[in-house]
Amino acid sequence: MAIKAVLLLVFAYLLVEMPTTSAMVPAVIVFGDSTVDPGNNNQISTVLKSNFAPYGRDYFGGQPTGRFSNGRIATDFISEAFGIKPAIPAYLDPKYDIRDFATGVSFASAGTGYDNATSDILSVIPFWKEMEYYREYQSKLRGYLGNDKASHLLSESLHLLSIGTNDFLENYYILPTRSSQYSVDKYKDFLIGIASNFIRELYKLGARKVAITGLAPIGCLPLERTTNIIHGSACIEEYNNVAKDFNVKLQGTITEMNQELGGIQIVTLNTYDKVLEMIHNPTRFGFENAEKACCGTGYFEMSYLCDRRNPLTCSDANKYIFWDAFHPSEKTNFIIADYLVKTALVVFR
Repeated sequence: MAIKAVLLLVFAYLLVEMPTTSAMVPAVIVFGDSTVDPGNNNQISTVLKSNFAPYGRDYFGGQPTGRFSNGRIATDFISEAFGIKPAIPAYLDPKYDIRDFATGVSFASAGTGYDNATSDILSVIPFWKEMEYYREYQSKLRGYLGNDKASHLLSESLHLLSIGTNDFLENYYILPTRSSQYSVDKYKDFLIGIASNFIRELYKLGARKVAITGLAPIGCLPLERTTNIIHGSACIEEYNNVAKDFNVKLQGTITEMNQELGGIQIVTLNTYDKVLEMIHNPTRFGFENAEKACCGTGYFEMSYLCDRRNPLTCSDANKYIFWDAFHPSEKTNFIIADYLVKTALVVFR
């Protein structure tokens, strides 16, 4: 009887297989803001949601999921390019469980930032809470796969961070608190310090493959261009210069961390140059409009200001770099993801 019980236990253990993919990376685990939130904000009390039409009109089945896009977001395409799955689920979405999350999950929350003060503005999930959810996820994963298999999966998975824009555009340049406490250079250092500590915590928890995005050309977002009407709605170069300098500082910190933390491989993802290339040469990528967004008038709409009752939303989002005033169209997300997979992320393939 005892031998039979042992054999049954062994058989049950063998049934819990490691998730199988054709990739070197078995899962993509995501942290960040609306650029990579597939719907976590649907489950919290905030005005910053996108789980309604016309969001998601080009997603599978034409369903709005909470992604701030007409379709998929960049991390979905990255997951697909790694041979894992075509879309990464939101951790808080009750339709999914640990079996789904074992091959990829996102803890991201639209409107959040490195700075806790940023997440407070629109009552979204703070960055530190994303880490708490990740710890909870690890516990569930160990319960599902067993400790050894879970540890192996976590060490081989790509941990991707995309965050920082809201800290400047929704916090530092809008509200007086941080700008009175920090010069813009000191604020960059403050944010990069938080990023560094977050990656160190991931390292302690077993992560060994990490990718972190710098800032895109934030001065070229449609919303920012509208405020620059005096200069013909050109990109706000002050904001773009802040983004470029932030990226240089971030790269320096990542270089140091790669040398300091044994066994880790951290890459920075340069979205700035690719997005700016698209903005300067839209027709080269098949776009017709680089200044306005598809949704509504294309200048200031985001979330509930981009809804199905707005008669001005474009019919073909593929002609636009931006879907709403802040976020890329699905086509732009694909181009960015494809570029990143073939450049910085190629080291993990």
